[in-house]
Amino acid sequence: MSESAPVPDSSALPAERQEKLPASDQVTEVAPGIYRLQLPINLPGLGHVNCYALEDGDGFTVVDPGLPDPASADALEHRMAQIGAPVSRIHTVFVTHSHPDHFGGAGRLRIGNQADIVAHEHFSTLLTRFDDDRELELRRRDDGFDPHAFFDALMGDGEIPELPTRFSPWGGTVPFPTRDEIMWMRGWDELTRRGLVENEPNVRVADAEVIVLGGREWVGVHTPGHTGDHLCLFDPADGILLSGDHVLPTITPHISGMTQSTDSLADFFAALHKVADLDGVRLILPAHGHPFTDLSERVDAIERHHEDRLDELVRIGIELSEASVIEFSHRLFHERSWGAMAESETYAHLEHLRLAGRARSRRDGGTLRYAIEG
Repeated sequence: MSESAPVPDSSALPAERQEKLPASDQVTEVAPGIYRLQLPINLPGLGHVNCYALEDGDGFTVVDPGLPDPASADALEHRMAQIGAPVSRIHTVFVTHSHPDHFGGAGRLRIGNQADIVAHEHFSTLLTRFDDDRELELRRRDDGFDPHAFFDALMGDGEIPELPTRFSPWGGTVPFPTRDEIMWMRGWDELTRRGLVENEPNVRVADAEVIVLGGREWVGVHTPGHTGDHLCLFDPADGILLSGDHVLPTITPHISGMTQSTDSLADFFAALHKVADLDGVRLILPAHGHPFTDLSERVDAIERHHEDRLDELVRIGIELSEASVIEFSHRLFHERSWGAMAESETYAHLEHLRLAGRARSRRDGGTLRYAIEG
């Protein structure tokens, strides 16, 4: 059985990053008809994802149903059983944004349950296959990744074909997927493999649009920065904000330099102010970590963190004179965090400085190099 639990007071919790905590198998009712189901993940800095089950007369909407692997599907089934509901009662999936620990389980539910998938109007994953040539052309990526080739490799059983290398806008490659990852995924059941790529939303929500989920009226709040398609949901009647990865209780979300925006950090700052200005927010339900109530305090802390990162990049740039994104990222991040995500966030911050007139860039072959102005 589930337990109805009070919302944890984040200020009274240990200093350890909440988002790193392993998934609990305990289900809690965090608001009337809203259950928090923690699903296990093992990603840098993250030990769980919060999947919220919203009950209505027809069954359940689930928010961010975890990774696409069979273990996550089993965990979701186990958690749903605690509230007396088989997975077959899930009729709708809401996905806050296009990262696999959030959208991964959506396709499986779409295929198995004929569930609706709800997401922002511009939601698109790396693996989305567009069969319409015009749609493909409109959304064509410049990073070299071919989702059709990935699907063929994933669903095949012979030798894995050579997949195109993905290129980043700052120079260098983005290492996903690897052959080992494809071999691991080939071991999944067919429904899970198909669900990884057949997850195109059939209900798309625009900013400020109202949608009914779990018997509540939610207002869509587009909050780009972490991804370009990040969408929060706000219930103004009860003051509940489903914040996804936009506002987290003890860590700051990654800001991606791989969105279509020219300045994803500026987008993120604007979106932080946007949620802070929502009237009557009393409970924030994040995708990682515990529910919390101090929205303005968290928004201020997250903004200060990124302002500090900008100042640090200026200091590093003065020392280095001119350097690549990778060189900047190796000074900005600890060695354990080096790699594509650190480079992507460094690039987003450097572009923000450049567009503000505080840095300049030039291409040296295929590599972007930045120098601090003044």
